This record gives sequence, structure tokens and C-alpha cells, in this order.
Amino acid sequence: MNLLFANDRRGEYPPSLYAEQNPALPPFPPLRGDARADVAVVGAGYTGLSAALTLARAGRSVVLLEAQRVGFGASGRNGGQMGSGQRLEVDELERMAGRTAARRLWDMAEEAKALTRALAAEGGVTVHPGIAHAARNPREVRHAHENAERLARDYGYALIEPLDAAGLRALVKSPLYAGGDLDRGAGHLDPLALALGLARLAAAAGVRIHEGAHVHAISHARRAGEATIVQTGAGRVICDHVILAANGYLGHLDMGVAARVMPINNFVVATEPLGARADDILGENIAVHDTRFVVNYWRLSEDRRLVFGGGESLGYRFPRDIAAKVRRPLEQVYPQLKGVRITHGWGGTLAITMNRMPYFARPAPNCLSASGFSGHGVALANLSGKLMAQAVIGQSEGFETMAALPLPAFPGGAALRWPLLVAGMGWYSLRDRLGV
Repeated sequence: MNLLFANDRRGEYPPSLYAEQNPALPPFPPLRGDARADVAVVGAGYTGLSAALTLARAGRSVVLLEAQRVGFGASGRNGGQMGSGQRLEVDELERMAGRTAARRLWDMAEEAKALTRALAAEGGVTVHPGIAHAARNPREVRHAHENAERLARDYGYALIEPLDAAGLRALVKSPLYAGGDLDRGAGHLDPLALALGLARLAAAAGVRIHEGAHVHAISHARRAGEATIVQTGAGRVICDHVILAANGYLGHLDMGVAARVMPINNFVVATEPLGARADDILGENIAVHDTRFVVNYWRLSEDRRLVFGGGESLGYRFPRDIAAKVRRPLEQVYPQLKGVRITHGWGGTLAITMNRMPYFARPAPNCLSASGFSGHGVALANLSGKLMAQAVIGQSEGFETMAALPLPAFPGGAALRWPLLVAGMGWYSLRDRLGV
């Protein structure tokens, strides 16, 4: 199954609130015939757009190939939460890579937030401060508070406020949670607006963007002096380097990456504008995510709709009624919204890895790949694109730091990763329902 086309119409954005509220850019032309470039970038989400923009501003000629529309994938559909740190918390990173490497990874994640804020400002996109982390039981609350203390003490990050049950309830007006924390250094934004802003910046910098340019195959250069050829249905790019930035939509372009990066689906809805009722949902204009394995996440839009993500799917096809699937966790979190009108429901494909850290690799001597952001990509994807661009230019320290992280393949590789995930999702979904 080709996830680029399995659940969406060709050349159209999904029926999301974001697509309704952000006027689409004029279509970029498909690729016809041969094009020559220093670098071909595959995928026009945050990673690819950031890489292309960085390279163009450094004087490289860049062709950016997108099978659908710019920002079509997870970059234009996600919950809009720009979290702090890596996907793993620092205690887990310290166990995995040691204290020195964990600190370097934390600093890179702070760089990712700063980069994303700068790109958003340049693209005219507002970033609102604050993400609350809602814990379900006292054990999770203790862990959240210990993590906040560790970050302040060992990492110099004092922007997380621990919250008891009453403190969290004042912000997140749900009966489900026992406490948590509020990270005022994190933030939230309109994700499609950011992708479209990046596309405008990239095009202005000289990037040749082609939409409707589905990459079917890549012939990698194997020795000095050879070119890499990136083949689409109606043309090809002859280039010196290629950057893979397709994340959950990579398909079979590189099976080594596919063995370590698995696409999964997630679902989001938007309610009708809530007006004054929004004050009974959130005490401030913050975003929230909780501690379920199949995480619930939410925020209010500019017109005071609840944008809520949640609900698992054990197949690659989107469910027929996304609104009904997400309504159940929404009304569990906010029983006061029982029966609220849902105006938009959409699905999207992201990508995860075995240990939830992104996978950086060199699939061929002149090819770089970064993917598998595991639901934590709003900031890290932008940084990943920049790191790959810098590596092409010859400044590879940041890329190599990420590539050095141990990241196992899924058992059975690309062939068996999905049935094993289905089994695991069933187990963790049961734990979520039992509250453990």
C-alpha cells in the first residue's frame, strides 16, 4: 500500500481545519524532463523545506520534490505542539548515551525550538508559549516533578512549573488528571501555516519546488565523479547529493531506513467555535498532552475551537468516521463537551522508531536521511533538515551526533514491523483503558 495515495486525493490537502483556514499556495509545477541540481530533496514537509532553504541560502542549487502538495503530510496535519527536549526524557537519554551526550542532545533540542521560532517569525506564523503535561496518577506526577527538578538542576532549564492536582485543574479543566507540569519554554502553532511559510521562504531563496512529483526510484552514485539520479514519473533530477525527508511516506525508497522507521496513523478533530465555553476547557492559551501510550493532545485554535488528537488505528486505512473515533477520548477528557459538534476530522501518517529517537543515516555515500520523529517533530524536523544541509556543505558535527545514537531495527525488519506493532498497540491500548 502506498500511503502517499491510500487515504487522500491526489493534489489535495486533507479536510482539516488548517487547510480550510490557510489559503493554499499557487501550485508548483510538476517535474518534466531532466533537471540538474547540486542537491535533490525528497519530501516537502518541515525537514525537506528546512534543508532546501538552508542549502539555497548557502548558495547551492536545490530541487525539492513533493509527491502531493507542500506540507501535505504530517507537517501540515499535526497537533501543532512544539515540545522541549528529545522524544525521550533526559533520564532515559543519560541511560542510553551517557550524561555528556544527553546534554548535547538537550542543547540541540533547544536549538531546534529557537530555529523553529525564528522560521515561524520570518514566515509570519505566531508561536504561543506553553505546553502542559497531564499525568494520570501519583506515580506519573512524581516522575514529572522529578524530571522538572533534574532539568533545572543539571541542564539549566528552569521553565517547567510542577503542578499538583489543583494547579493542573486550574489550567486543564478536566477531571481525569492527578497533576503534571507546565513547560513555558515550549509552544504551539498552526502547523500548516508554518509549512506554507517555509515553502514561501524556500521559493524566494531560489529552491525549485515541484509538486505532483512522486519519486519512484533513486540511482545512487557509487564512486567519485558519478551523479545520483532521482526518478519521478515524468522526469528526473541529476544531482550530486540527495536528501530523504519523506518520513512516514518514504515507502520502499530505502529499505534500510524502512527497517528502522515505521509509519503509523493518528487522528485529529476540530469542534465548532466554543466561544465562552472555551474558558471551561483551558485556563490559558496553552497546549496539552497526556501520559497515555496512545497519547491525547489538544489546544484551542485562534477562533476558539478545540483541536483534539487521539484514538488509535490498527490498519493503514483511515476509519470511515474519524470524528466518531476521536469523539470518545475527547469526551472522556472533557465530559462537559458531550455532544459538541465536530466540524472537521482528519487523519495523518507519522513515523516512529523502536526507541522513539529519530533515525539519521547515510543510505549511500552522497545520500542523507532523517526520519522517525515519533510525534515530536515540529521543532526537531526543522533542525534535522538544517543538520542534513550542513552535512552536505561539509559541517557534519550535528548530523553525526544524531547518527551515532543506537537505534535498532524493528524485529523482522520492514516485512514484519507492522504485525508486531499491531500486537504491541493492542497491549498498550489495554493498559491505557485500565489506567496503568
